[in-house]
Order: sequence, then structure tokens, then C-alpha cells
Amino acid sequence: MTTLLPERLLASVRSSDSIVINGERRASMSGETFDVFDPGTGEVIGQAASGGETDIDVAVRDADRAFRESWKDAKPTVRAKALLRLADLIEENTAELAQLETLDNGKPLWETTNFDVPMTAELYRYYGGWATKLTGDVLPVSPLFGPAFAYTRREPFGVVGAIVPWNFPLMISAWKLAPALAAGNAVVIKPAEQTPLSAVRIAELALEAGFPPGVMNVVTGFGETAGAPLVTHPLVRTVAFTGSGEVGKLIMRSAADHLKPVHLELGGKSPNIIMADADIPSAVQGAMLGIFFNQGEVCCAGSRIYVDAPVYDEFVDAITTHAGSLKLGHGLAEGTQMGPLVSAEQLERVGGFVERSREDGATVAVGGERAKDVNNGGYFYRPTVVTGTTDDMEIAREEVFGPVAVVMPFDGEDDVLRRANGNANGLAAAVWTRDVSRAHRLASQLEAGTVWVNAYNMIDPTMPFGGYKASGFGRDSGAEALLHYTQTKSVWVNLDR
Repeated sequence: MTTLLPERLLASVRSSDSIVINGERRASMSGETFDVFDPGTGEVIGQAASGGETDIDVAVRDADRAFRESWKDAKPTVRAKALLRLADLIEENTAELAQLETLDNGKPLWETTNFDVPMTAELYRYYGGWATKLTGDVLPVSPLFGPAFAYTRREPFGVVGAIVPWNFPLMISAWKLAPALAAGNAVVIKPAEQTPLSAVRIAELALEAGFPPGVMNVVTGFGETAGAPLVTHPLVRTVAFTGSGEVGKLIMRSAADHLKPVHLELGGKSPNIIMADADIPSAVQGAMLGIFFNQGEVCCAGSRIYVDAPVYDEFVDAITTHAGSLKLGHGLAEGTQMGPLVSAEQLERVGGFVERSREDGATVAVGGERAKDVNNGGYFYRPTVVTGTTDDMEIAREEVFGPVAVVMPFDGEDDVLRRANGNANGLAAAVWTRDVSRAHRLASQLEAGTVWVNAYNMIDPTMPFGGYKASGFGRDSGAEALLHYTQTKSVWVNLDR
């Protein structure tokens, strides 16, 4: 296990000057810091500035200045070139960014190298293309008096407040930053306190790409002391958040007091449906990807696996065998297939769900314990498959956010649809079947923002991503995301004058 990060980046990791305002790194106004941990060892690898209300105020006011002076009226081609150049710089720095993300989050280096960083670059590149294509409409109005020419404009809000989670720090930051910047907004982003490092590095690359100072600002810190004042700041015109439903509700309540729109991508408890006619080996591999990718720390993880009764035993035997064979290790170690959970708190949380499921009468078919033999100081939890559950059990109802799958049999389409849609969340779902008609029928009836057929976790910058029901509202990615970062102005021109 080695890190190839250059000394300048290692020094950056160790530095507490992690707040970026007006293009400059600085400490928090209070001078307070918090430790940054390597989840693979449990060791402190650096400090980050613990930003507060004063830091947020300075960042937002600087973002507002930059928006009005340099970004709001910048030519679309200028915004496009900056976004496209940032995409190129991210690709050129893939090795550094991938290692930085792995050190901070714990996920395997093969994942950050081949998924997180490339997807982040593609998001900036995709929205770089949109910067020159944001148009309004000329409308065929019929005014009661006289002729008129009427059209609409799509204009930026101003300052966007973005709060992002720790499971995909680079990519989910790009979900917010790229469309907001393409539309002409300035952004203040608060990364999760567990993973503050990559946001700081992206802000540095943004300056190199040609973004004016102040257009992209980063304030590291905690939700109560930095996130809350970002939401309520009067110059923040709209808020984008990805995270838990509980925090999403708090943000909605706070935003309501200021009558500002919010865009929320919240939790999930996604059903993964295996029909008897499915290609079972492929479905097993897809289910493995659906629940063990990124250690199961995925909002759309396929954590409820429903298997048609005739193939239930075959499926359970196969997935438990495969899950038990996954190689756990430090994210930077060669051959690691699954890394640690992000924090000691998350490790305790995941283990608690599994222990309570045992108390409820469920059976742990494989896993179900901390993997102390991997690295005693790291936050490793074994890939876990739980059987013998019912839909009303906590582990089958609540989001675990870890490598824990619940596998339950079902009896026919009506049964599985009722149970799959019976959860309060509706972020994603999947169906495995060889029957094309059944695939489309189930896809249309599942209450989820994304439905995969004979696949799981497929994602692309062109496709919108977001939830139904308690999984939030609004969409990241795709052209639809731009709706959250622009407001429509109607313009009337009286042609009689």
C-alpha cells in the first residue's frame, strides 16, 4: 500500500487552510479545526478548518460579488470554455484525485480511478456543452389589445448553496456545481466533514481552468455550524442538497422561512427484483454491484432483494458464496475489492442494524460482523446477506447505508409490486427478467425515479437522477438539472409603440 500523491498535495491534506474564498485558501475565522481520518487505518491524516457562520457570510458575500461583477454576464462561450477546461484538468490529474478520494473516503482505488474521477470529468464536460445552449422561447401570444412580441429568458438565481455527502464527494459535488456554473450562478459548497479534501482541490483546479475568483467557494465544517447558516443566508437564492431525509426536512423548514427553493436528493431503500425467468448468474452479479459497490454506501443501493420463490434458494446460495469471497482491504492496497466504511460512527450504525435484525428473528447468511482481521484500526464491515425477514422489520424498511442486503422471496408480480412500492422511499429499483413486456410493465408501475432493467447502478451525465416520495424532489444530471439553477423571466414588447 503506497500513496503516490506529490508532496504539495500531501502538505495540502495536512493543512487546516481548507476554506476557499475568492480563490484563496484560508483558516476558519475562529481558528477551529477538526481531524480528517483515513478510514482504512482509523488514523488522523490531517486537519480541516471548522467553518462557521462568519466564514459562510464572507464566502456568500464574495460569491455574490463575483456573480454580479464577472460571472452573471460572462459570455456563454467563456463559461463553456472554463467548464470544458476543468474537465480536462480533472482527467489530467486523475491519479492524484483518485488517491485523494480514496484516502478521504476509503473506497478502493480502482473505483475512484475508473468511476468517480472519470464521471466527475464527464459531468463538467457535459454541462460545458450546455452553457451555450440555454435558451428561452418565443411564444405565440394573443393579447387582448394590440400586437406584442413575447419571449422568455432563463436567468441564473445568483448564489447557490450546495451541501454534499461523503459517499461520492467528487461526483455529487459536480452534480451541483457543473449545472449551476453553466447557468451563470456562483456557488458556495459545504462538503461533508468526513470528506473535505477533494472539494478544496477542485476549487484550485477551477481557478486554473479560468473561473474568476469567488465563483466557486468552499467552506469546510459541520452541518449545524456551517450548513445551517448557508441555507438561511439571505443572499443564497437556492439550495441543493444530497443526504439523509432527516436533514432534508430541516433544510426545507429553514428554507421555507426565507421562501427560497430547494432541490433535495435524499435516501433510498431500493428494491432489486429477480424474476424466475432471469439469467440468475447475471442477476447475482448485478445484485452484488447493487449492494456492495462503494461498500453499500450508495443512496440508490439495491438493499431489498426480492427473488421469485422458485429460484430463491439458488439465488441465496450464489450471492452468499460470492459475498463471502470479496477481498476487503485498504483502498490503496492492490487487489482490494471492497474498502472500509467511511467512519467509526458509520461502522457502529451498520453493525447496529444487523444486530437488531438478529434480535428480530432474521438470519445472517454471511457476514454480519466487523472485519477486524483486515486492519484492526480500519472501519471494515463484512459483506452481509440477511434472510428470514419480513417487510416490516427495521432492516428491511430503513436505509442501512452499508454492505447489507436483505433477500426475501415473493410470489408473483402483484405481490412484489405491492411490497416494492410499500416503502416510503422511491429513489431507484431494478428488474431482472427475459420477458420484454414484463420488464416495461414493471418499470412503469414501480414508484422510483430510476428503474434499471437487467442492470444496476448504470449512470450517465445525460440521464436525470432523483427520487419519488420520501427520496426527495428535483433531479441531478441531464438537461432537467438546469431547471433548478435557472429562473424564467417573461418579456413583453408592445409592437404598437
